[in-house]
Amino acid sequence: MDISTIKARGFSVSLDLTVGHIADMTVDGDGRRLKPLHRAPWVDAGETLPKDLPQGTVRLSGDFLCAPFSRSDVEDAPLHGWPANSAWDITESSATDGGWRAVFRLRHKVMGASVDKILTLIDGHPFLYQEHVFSGGHGAISVAHHPMTAMKGGGRLAFSPKRFAATPADPLEPDPARGRFMLAYPARSADLGHFPAAAGGTRDLTDYRMDDRREDFVTLIEADHGGPGWTALARKAEDDLVLVLKNPAELPVTMLWLSNGGRDYAPWSGRHLGVLGIEDGRAAVGHAASIGDNWLKREGVATAFALGDSFSFRHVIGAMPLPGGEPPQEVVTADGRMRLSAGGSTWDVPFDSDFLRIGQPAAA
Repeated sequence: MDISTIKARGFSVSLDLTVGHIADMTVDGDGRRLKPLHRAPWVDAGETLPKDLPQGTVRLSGDFLCAPFSRSDVEDAPLHGWPANSAWDITESSATDGGWRAVFRLRHKVMGASVDKILTLIDGHPFLYQEHVFSGGHGAISVAHHPMTAMKGGGRLAFSPKRFAATPADPLEPDPARGRFMLAYPARSADLGHFPAAAGGTRDLTDYRMDDRREDFVTLIEADHGGPGWTALARKAEDDLVLVLKNPAELPVTMLWLSNGGRDYAPWSGRHLGVLGIEDGRAAVGHAASIGDNWLKREGVATAFALGDSFSFRHVIGAMPLPGGEPPQEVVTADGRMRLSAGGSTWDVPFDSDFLRIGQPAAA
């Protein structure tokens, strides 16, 4: 196992260089060590896995870059593309004035493009700052981050303003002999608290319940609100807050993967519990769909980046102790701080408010 670990005061991140997944992330806060990211139970367990699994599933961990997102049906590659399934090399890794910066390069090309991953930590900041840079290549590529967290007792979700949420035409597990789902497919709702359910009625997308054994996938479309896009998860048993942030001009959709014991076949085997993927992207489901006609494009949402010139996009993952037990209803970033507001109370944490480049033109 080839692991690269970088550290700053109060923060540690380890990258699995064999597949580019974050193998571990720890955040110190209020005398506790928080571990916000998930690692699949079969990784490094020594068990025999199905032979046809992509390496990204074999080593499923933390967060990784998808390029393309989901099916690789334009250029031959595994599920979620080479960035999620093949080796990365360290090209730079060194202390900075107040933190650490590391650069990794994907050995494979993606549609002829080289791909760099830049990870930055800042002393005392409870956030991992990520940037991916694509240089050269041809055609177009869909992209998404794939951070996953896991809970023992469920949690409550809050989001930056969204236009609506929608499920695709088909569920992830349509065969009841293999798995189950709870949302209606296809369906959409502008009210995240009342999303159509498969059995009739509605489900609350802001409430992750451990007794809801299912695999579900739903896409949230960012509203035009002028600030960062964000997802906040208050994990009940862990008593902490997981935050994921993006620039909506770069990554206009947030795809939620609710994986809570809803797959009965190996390696999932009903044991992949309490997992939530918060997948910010510029993508439809599958490479061909993303660069062709799709329902998101018809809603005015970009689903791919043009390759050729260099472009990049940025993303942030953080965690902190949770005062009050509820996720924030407002997140404002300015002047090197993040202000979170929930239940009539507010609190501030250090944050690089320039990092996400809000208000700057997005890449083509």
